[in-house]
Amino acid sequence: MTIDVAYPLAPVSAAAEALRAEVRAFLAEELAGMPPVERAKSWTGFDADFSRKLGQRGWIGMTWPRAYGGQDRSNAERYVVIEEMLAAGAPVAAHWIADRQSGPLLLRYGSEAQKREHLPKMAAGECFTCIGMSEPDVGSDLAAVRTRAEPVEGGFRVNGTKLWTSSAHHAHFMLLFCRTSGSPADRHKGTSQLLVDLSLPGIEIRPITDLAGELHFNEVVFEDAFVPAEALVGTEGNGWEQVMSELAYERSGPERFLSSMALLNEMVRMLGESPSDAAAVAVGRLVAHLTTLRYMSRGVATMLERKEDAGLHATIVKDLGAMFEQEIPSIARALIEIDPSVPASREFGRLLAFTNASIPAYSLRGGTREILRGIIARGLGLR
Repeated sequence: MTIDVAYPLAPVSAAAEALRAEVRAFLAEELAGMPPVERAKSWTGFDADFSRKLGQRGWIGMTWPRAYGGQDRSNAERYVVIEEMLAAGAPVAAHWIADRQSGPLLLRYGSEAQKREHLPKMAAGECFTCIGMSEPDVGSDLAAVRTRAEPVEGGFRVNGTKLWTSSAHHAHFMLLFCRTSGSPADRHKGTSQLLVDLSLPGIEIRPITDLAGELHFNEVVFEDAFVPAEALVGTEGNGWEQVMSELAYERSGPERFLSSMALLNEMVRMLGESPSDAAAVAVGRLVAHLTTLRYMSRGVATMLERKEDAGLHATIVKDLGAMFEQEIPSIARALIEIDPSVPASREFGRLLAFTNASIPAYSLRGGTREILRGIIARGLGLR
């Protein structure tokens, strides 16, 4: 049996590589003195001022049309900015979801009024969004969504709860996946998306502390919250198709394999110029995996730029990327002995502990491993 899941070759762009040097110089100055344990937070690290600086440089919404605050730059250039930010451990959480998902979704499905109102603010690093998908007791079965937006005069009356909503306590808007008709038994039918202003009455945001002691997850409760009709994104009842297109962006980016990069960098530094044979083999293996994942991820970016269906390819990147990220702490622990009496060793120990406490989420966010592998099996015709 032959299975074709070939990834297209992402073209090398001279403009993108020239931009890489500019981004690295910017980050070297902006992140000077930032400890490794802070760099490890990266795409969950919130810094509104940093995001605004990126917006001033035109590094948010880079591929969007200039009419909506973008720069009309290539996907290759955008990819360079993203991977350099993540590899350096820059705090990108403030603008992250707007740049990666919410903005592209509005470009594809949003009304002209929504595009002109929100996209320029997102590109400027002044409008932050979160994603309202997961719910209590639903897990990764997104089609079983129970949050309901009942159509009423002038808009929708929303009731329900969203869970594990990253950065909701900082966000201005939530892209809410909800049911506008029917029941959970209808599965994909009757679902819609609303761009909800989180300052509206009837919305309560409750932060959740994760295993690493960080506050970036949230529970968001809607109790008879009135959302105006103009908040509807796309067509009522078309929510499932829209969400599936959105997940291709969420699952394929370099954040799916660079989350443990701060630890990998410090591990290599701690091993020094003359590592043992075992250490050299372990690091070489990790670099080979990283190179392959980067190739695959860039291939998905090329597919998205061509407006091709990248859902299956993106899902494979996400699954393999999470495995890669999650194995780095165990390798680091096996190769480097922590000596509490040595300052550098203590700092490495803090970084290792933080990363180790963070990795359970890597195979949950963006879809659990079990769900992803079901999607892959179905996409390959194996189920």
